[in-house]
Amino acid sequence: MMHNLTSLSQARTGKSRRQSSYDRSGGNKDYYTIMPGENKQICHIQGAGAITHIWMTMAPEGPQLEQYLPRKVVLRMYWDQELEPSVEAPIGDFFGMGHGITKNFSSAALMMSPEDGKAFNCFFRMPFASDARFEIESEAETPIKFYFYINYEEYDKLPEGELRFHAQWNRECPTDGISDAGVDNAEFEFGGKNTSGEGNYVILHAEGKGHYVGCNFNVHNLRETREWNWYGEGDDMIFIDDEPWPPNMHGTGTEDYFNTAWCPQQEVCTPYHGLILGGDANWGGKISTYRYHILDPIMFEKSIRVTIEHGHNNHRSDDIASTAYWYQQEPHRPFASLPKVERRMPLSNIKHFNTASLKTIFSHPNP
Repeated sequence: MMHNLTSLSQARTGKSRRQSSYDRSGGNKDYYTIMPGENKQICHIQGAGAITHIWMTMAPEGPQLEQYLPRKVVLRMYWDQELEPSVEAPIGDFFGMGHGITKNFSSAALMMSPEDGKAFNCFFRMPFASDARFEIESEAETPIKFYFYINYEEYDKLPEGELRFHAQWNRECPTDGISDAGVDNAEFEFGGKNTSGEGNYVILHAEGKGHYVGCNFNVHNLRETREWNWYGEGDDMIFIDDEPWPPNMHGTGTEDYFNTAWCPQQEVCTPYHGLILGGDANWGGKISTYRYHILDPIMFEKSIRVTIEHGHNNHRSDDIASTAYWYQQEPHRPFASLPKVERRMPLSNIKHFNTASLKTIFSHPNP
């Protein structure tokens, strides 16, 4: 059941519960130590219920900071004794922002809170009928301190009609674009026609019955030019139940799907859409944006492919990573193997990228 201010006075069914990292001895070591290379189960809830809120934070145990830590730590969630995860993503990306960094922002579903976005919060409802398990895998270079609250409601029986929550990360570095050498900039940015959707960046490919509830989307603009260098001329194309091109849900531009306009760089956070990181001059550097379909979930009966062009007609070769969120009936389509840490690392802000070499190092099949 969805709750808001007008329903808070109504009686609730169930019991409020929490699992956390508190010090069982009564002391003040209120965190779990996770060693490099360790995959640690931090929470196992038995019975029926629904996760209502997650808070997590982490830091190296020693005095040294570790760059890109949010990309080095992976969060997984399993429902109802399943062997394969329904949630699998680098922890920073799951909580709403990519590039292996954190920054204060807020939305209705996901937030990064002070200090400097290092407090992660999630309010997506996550039902389960028999059990729920959470795992943290660290590929950090040093041991980390890991703190968490997992708040949930406990039920005698899960109500009918509850779908299972899913989240999956994807990355293409670089996307498969064309060379801009000797090409007029207007042709590179706006030329050609995409009449199939083939080659689009894939945010989500799911099979079964459910609804897509949004994504965060992170771009590192790898093109160096003094010409107009807008990264976001690509249309979103959402293919529902194996429909052909053009899909019923065909958009008009990257910023349009994310509910902004006119090649934005002004940072803004609203409950359902936002631009957390606006990029550098001429849209260079790193960008993070999000769109959460909380009030307008996109339903599918058999399958869904949420895609977006990387530049008009897929001309651009940028580093794109995303995390998609959705609910569906189990079983879900198996996830592609998550790349190891060296293939998840963000690129630095240096220029003169060799995109052919990056493709060899980083690319992996779309999920």
